[in-house]
Amino acid sequence: MLALVTGANGFIGSHLVEHLLQRGYSVRCLVRKTSDIRWLKNLNVEFILGDLFDNDALISALQNVDYIFHTAGITKAKTKEEYFRGNQWATKNLLEQVEKYRPQLKRFVHISSQAAVGPSFSETPIDESVPFHPITTYGASKMEAEKECHKFFDKFPITICRPPAVFGERDKDVFEFFKTMNSGIQPTIGFNIKKVSLIHVADLVDGIILAGESENSIQKTYFIASEQTYTWEEIGAVTSKILGKKTFRITLPECIVIAIFALGEIASRCSSKPSIINREKAKDITQQFWTCSVENAKRDLGFQQLLSLEEGIRRTIQWYRKEHWLK
Repeated sequence: MLALVTGANGFIGSHLVEHLLQRGYSVRCLVRKTSDIRWLKNLNVEFILGDLFDNDALISALQNVDYIFHTAGITKAKTKEEYFRGNQWATKNLLEQVEKYRPQLKRFVHISSQAAVGPSFSETPIDESVPFHPITTYGASKMEAEKECHKFFDKFPITICRPPAVFGERDKDVFEFFKTMNSGIQPTIGFNIKKVSLIHVADLVDGIILAGESENSIQKTYFIASEQTYTWEEIGAVTSKILGKKTFRITLPECIVIAIFALGEIASRCSSKPSIINREKAKDITQQFWTCSVENAKRDLGFQQLLSLEEGIRRTIQWYRKEHWLK
């Protein structure tokens, strides 16, 4: 089977490429000329240079493809337009080219996010029946990308996967939490207990491949997440144990977090690159519940969380230390 992976040089995309190769797929990667391909350069893959608005490159990329795993997207941007261009419109253009040049595709797997739906309303994890209620521009743009997929449900087989927060080797976003913990500080936000679903990237990409291969998943959407939910105190305790460091817990009131992130957004205007420290991220991390149910993925796909929270964090920290991201 030949699989095309968009966003193949990214955190999730590069792990997905490795797992596809291990399962015997031939893999084609769509990457920009300026992309950092450090995680791919030693792999037996084919590169197509271009982006999701370069139709000539897309036509080449789609030749004889059996599966498309669309992991490319924008997770941080300076403007609303950038989010929607990178998530909704890029997905729309890719789907249109598939309809024109590869409608006999076996499966189009779109990697969305829990942010497209929004946070959970209580300790009870939300499932796929919950209506869209995104709380950020990023989430709204991922919601619209899912809606673009829905428009093509009668054209070719499509499956949508929604991960929650993802961590693991090569990640740069959740890495900030590990870096802070490594400095001896365990940050917590607000004075109520906050619960989240997490998933290690290895479990996520296994779930994505299961979703793409299953006959049960056609024209369906699945959360691919941990089977358990966790408090940040539990995550902090496991991280502190594996780091081998005592940490001092600092609880920041939510209003202080919002103010700090707003100042970070203002400061980032002087930079050419968008910052993860912004008001929308503050809105994200001050929610009490970001949990989702994986019961449908377990039933339809045979999905299982293979890595415990402790093993996933241990693997991640070992990699950060090996790569000298952590001392």
